[in-house]
Amino acid sequence: MKTPSFSVWFTSFAKITARATGRPSAFVLAFAVILAWAVTGPLFHYSDTWQLVINTGTTIVTFLMVFLIQNTQNRDTQAIQVKLDELIRAMEGAHNALLNLEDLTDEELEQIRADYAKLATQARKDLRHGRSDTAVRRVQHAR
Repeated sequence: MKTPSFSVWFTSFAKITARATGRPSAFVLAFAVILAWAVTGPLFHYSDTWQLVINTGTTIVTFLMVFLIQNTQNRDTQAIQVKLDELIRAMEGAHNALLNLEDLTDEELEQIRADYAKLATQARKDLRHGRSDTAVRRVQHAR
Protein backbone atom coordinates (compact mmCIF):
# COMPACT_ATOMS: atom_id res chain seq x y z
CA MET A 1 0.00 0.00 0.00
CA LYS A 2 1.41 3.37 -1.05
CA THR A 3 1.80 5.94 1.72
CA PRO A 4 0.20 9.32 1.06
CA SER A 5 2.54 12.09 0.03
CA PHE A 6 3.18 15.09 2.23
CA SER A 7 1.06 17.20 -0.11
CA VAL A 8 -1.95 14.93 0.37
CA TRP A 9 -1.41 14.88 4.13
CA PHE A 10 -1.05 18.68 4.27
CA THR A 11 -4.19 19.23 2.19
CA SER A 12 -6.17 16.98 4.48
CA PHE A 13 -4.68 18.61 7.59
CA ALA A 14 -5.40 22.11 6.21
CA LYS A 15 -9.05 21.22 5.48
CA ILE A 16 -9.63 19.76 8.93
CA THR A 17 -7.85 22.61 10.70
CA ALA A 18 -9.64 25.30 8.67
CA ARG A 19 -13.01 23.75 9.49
CA ALA A 20 -12.16 23.36 13.17
CA THR A 21 -10.73 26.85 13.64
CA GLY A 22 -13.66 28.44 11.83
CA ARG A 23 -16.16 27.19 14.39
CA PRO A 24 -17.54 29.26 17.26
CA SER A 25 -16.05 26.79 19.75
CA ALA A 26 -12.55 27.61 18.46
CA PHE A 27 -13.17 31.30 19.06
CA VAL A 28 -14.46 30.57 22.56
CA LEU A 29 -11.36 28.47 23.27
CA ALA A 30 -9.04 31.24 22.03
CA PHE A 31 -10.95 33.80 24.08
CA ALA A 32 -10.68 31.55 27.16
CA VAL A 33 -6.91 31.28 26.70
CA ILE A 34 -6.59 35.08 26.49
CA LEU A 35 -8.86 35.48 29.51
CA ALA A 36 -6.83 32.96 31.52
CA TRP A 37 -3.65 34.77 30.54
CA ALA A 38 -5.12 38.13 31.59
CA VAL A 39 -6.38 36.76 34.91
CA THR A 40 -2.95 35.35 35.74
CA GLY A 41 -1.32 38.77 35.21
CA PRO A 42 -1.40 39.77 38.90
CA LEU A 43 -0.17 36.30 39.90
CA PHE A 44 2.95 36.78 37.76
CA HIS A 45 3.21 40.51 38.57
CA TYR A 46 2.68 41.37 34.88
CA SER A 47 6.27 40.26 34.25
CA ASP A 48 8.08 40.31 30.94
CA THR A 49 7.89 36.52 30.83
CA TRP A 50 4.13 36.65 31.38
CA GLN A 51 3.81 39.03 28.42
CA LEU A 52 6.23 37.00 26.32
CA VAL A 53 4.10 33.87 26.74
CA ILE A 54 1.05 35.41 25.06
CA ASN A 55 3.09 37.27 22.44
CA THR A 56 5.01 34.17 21.43
CA GLY A 57 1.94 31.93 21.46
CA THR A 58 -0.19 34.23 19.36
CA THR A 59 2.65 34.92 16.93
CA ILE A 60 3.27 31.21 16.35
CA VAL A 61 -0.42 30.43 15.90
CA THR A 62 -0.88 33.38 13.53
CA PHE A 63 2.19 32.44 11.49
CA LEU A 64 1.02 28.85 11.02
CA MET A 65 -2.61 29.79 10.37
CA VAL A 66 -1.57 32.09 7.51
CA PHE A 67 -0.27 29.08 5.57
CA LEU A 68 -3.28 26.92 6.37
CA ILE A 69 -5.73 29.63 5.39
CA GLN A 70 -3.83 30.40 2.18
CA ASN A 71 -3.79 26.72 1.24
CA THR A 72 -7.53 26.47 1.81
CA GLN A 73 -8.21 29.65 -0.16
CA ASN A 74 -6.03 28.51 -3.05
CA ARG A 75 -7.83 25.18 -3.25
CA ASP A 76 -11.27 26.81 -3.02
CA THR A 77 -10.37 29.36 -5.68
CA GLN A 78 -9.11 26.65 -8.03
CA ALA A 79 -12.30 24.64 -7.55
CA ILE A 80 -14.47 27.69 -8.25
CA GLN A 81 -12.44 28.52 -11.37
CA VAL A 82 -12.83 24.98 -12.70
CA LYS A 83 -16.58 25.11 -12.06
CA LEU A 84 -16.89 28.46 -13.80
CA ASP A 85 -14.81 27.19 -16.72
CA GLU A 86 -17.15 24.21 -17.04
CA LEU A 87 -20.21 26.47 -17.05
CA ILE A 88 -18.66 28.62 -19.79
CA ARG A 89 -17.66 25.55 -21.78
CA ALA A 90 -21.09 23.97 -21.49
CA MET A 91 -23.13 27.05 -22.45
CA GLU A 92 -23.95 27.46 -26.09
CA GLY A 93 -22.89 30.90 -27.29
CA ALA A 94 -20.47 31.46 -24.43
CA HIS A 95 -17.01 32.73 -25.29
CA ASN A 96 -14.60 29.86 -24.72
CA ALA A 97 -11.77 32.41 -24.82
CA LEU A 98 -12.91 33.32 -21.30
CA LEU A 99 -11.85 29.92 -20.00
CA ASN A 100 -8.86 29.97 -17.67
CA LEU A 101 -8.73 33.77 -17.40
CA GLU A 102 -6.66 33.54 -14.23
CA ASP A 103 -3.61 32.77 -16.38
CA LEU A 104 -3.82 36.01 -18.38
CA THR A 105 -1.68 39.06 -17.70
CA ASP A 106 -3.12 41.96 -15.74
CA GLU A 107 -3.30 44.01 -18.94
CA GLU A 108 -5.21 41.30 -20.81
CA LEU A 109 -7.63 40.91 -17.91
CA GLU A 110 -8.18 44.67 -17.78
CA GLN A 111 -8.99 44.79 -21.50
CA ILE A 112 -11.60 42.06 -21.14
CA ARG A 113 -13.01 43.66 -17.97
CA ALA A 114 -13.30 46.99 -19.79
CA ASP A 115 -15.18 45.30 -22.65
CA TYR A 116 -17.64 43.80 -20.19
CA ALA A 117 -18.01 47.15 -18.44
CA LYS A 118 -19.01 48.67 -21.79
CA LEU A 119 -21.54 45.88 -22.32
CA ALA A 120 -22.99 46.51 -18.85
CA THR A 121 -23.26 50.24 -19.50
CA GLN A 122 -25.07 49.60 -22.78
CA ALA A 123 -27.37 47.03 -21.14
CA ARG A 124 -28.37 49.56 -18.46
CA LYS A 125 -29.14 52.12 -21.17
CA ASP A 126 -31.23 49.53 -22.98
CA LEU A 127 -33.18 48.79 -19.80
CA ARG A 128 -33.86 52.48 -19.21
CA HIS A 129 -35.30 52.69 -22.72
CA GLY A 130 -37.51 49.64 -22.23
CA ARG A 131 -35.37 47.31 -24.32
CA SER A 132 -34.04 43.89 -23.39
CA ASP A 133 -30.57 43.60 -21.93
CA THR A 134 -30.11 39.93 -22.84
CA ALA A 135 -28.82 40.25 -26.39
CA VAL A 136 -25.61 38.38 -27.06
CA ARG A 137 -22.98 40.85 -28.15
CA ARG A 138 -19.41 40.36 -29.20
CA VAL A 139 -16.69 40.92 -26.61
CA GLN A 140 -13.79 42.67 -28.30
CA HIS A 141 -10.81 41.14 -26.49
CA ALA A 142 -12.19 37.65 -25.90
CA ARG A 143 -11.37 36.61 -29.47
